[in-house]
Amino acid sequence: DLPLNLYHIQWKFRDEVRPRFGVMRGREFLMKDAYSFDLNYDAAKAAYNRMFVAYLRTFTRMGLKAIPMRADTGPIGGDLSHEFIILADTGESQVFCDKEFLDLPVPDDSTDFQNDGEIAGVVQQWTTPYAATDEMHDEAVWEGLPDDSRLSARGIEVGHIFHFGDKYSKPMNAKVQGPDGKEHHVSMGSYGIGPTRLIAAIIEASHDDNGIIWPASVAPFDVSLINMKVGDAACDELCERINSILTKAGKEVLYDDTDQRAGGKFATADLIGLPWQVIVGPRGAAAGEIEVKNRRTGERVTIPAEQALHHLDSGA
Repeated sequence: DLPLNLYHIQWKFRDEVRPRFGVMRGREFLMKDAYSFDLNYDAAKAAYNRMFVAYLRTFTRMGLKAIPMRADTGPIGGDLSHEFIILADTGESQVFCDKEFLDLPVPDDSTDFQNDGEIAGVVQQWTTPYAATDEMHDEAVWEGLPDDSRLSARGIEVGHIFHFGDKYSKPMNAKVQGPDGKEHHVSMGSYGIGPTRLIAAIIEASHDDNGIIWPASVAPFDVSLINMKVGDAACDELCERINSILTKAGKEVLYDDTDQRAGGKFATADLIGLPWQVIVGPRGAAAGEIEVKNRRTGERVTIPAEQALHHLDSGA
C-alpha cells in the first residue's frame, strides 16, 4: 500500500513558562502534521521533495514569501530538514540568506508533481543559494558571498519538514514486503505547519501603522461595507443592495452598520484590514455612487454603485 501520506490537524500544548511573541508561541496552538511512508530511501526523498515544493506554493498562495533554510534535525533526527522562514522585523530567529531568494520564481499550477525529476530540479534551485538559521549558520561561507548579496534579518518559522528514513521504522520493526519479495523497513518523513502561528506570521509580514493588511487569499472577509449614516434611508437602501449583490456573487461582506463617527469607522476598517472597503455616504447615495478603497495601496476611487462588483473582481 505504499507510498502513503497521512495527516492530522489538532490542538497541541507546549509547557512554556511564559508565552512569547503573542500567538506565535503560546501554550496552546493548532498544528498540521503529515507523515510519508515509502518503500526505500529514494522514494522517501522524492516524497520529501514534493512536500518541499508544495510548501513553497502553499505559502505563496497565502501572500507570504517563504525561504527554505537548512535546519538542525534536533531530537526528531534524520539526515535532512528544512525550515520555511518568512522575513519580519519581529521574528524570533536570526537568519542569513542570499538576496537571490527574493527573486526566485515559485512553481505555478503547471507543476507536475508526478515528475520526480522536475520536482527535484525545483528543490535544487531553491536550496543552492546560501540560507541558514543562526543554529546552522556558517560564517566562513557567509563571508565568501558578495556584500550586496547578503541579507541578514529576523525571521518567523512557518513550516518545518524532515526526512528521517528508517530511524523509527527499524526500532519499531515496521516492515513491508517489496516487489522483490523481501521485507524492507519503511522510509519516512514528517511535515509540519502551524495554522495558529501562520495567522500571526501573516499579520507581522503584512501590516502598516493603521493595522492588518490581509492578503486576499486568506482574509476572513473580502469586503468591509461601511454605512456612513445609519438610519438615512438612501444610505441604508444602497448598502443593503450592495451587500446583496456582493453576497450573491460569492463575496463575504463585513457590514459596518454601527453608530460610530466617520473617523472611528475608518480606523476600525483599517485595523481589521480587509482587502477592500466600500464606503456609502449620504452624498454618494443620493448620486448613486460609492467610494472604494484598496486597503493595501490606500487608493480611493468613486464609482457608480452598479460597478462595485466589477471593480472588486478586476482588482482595479
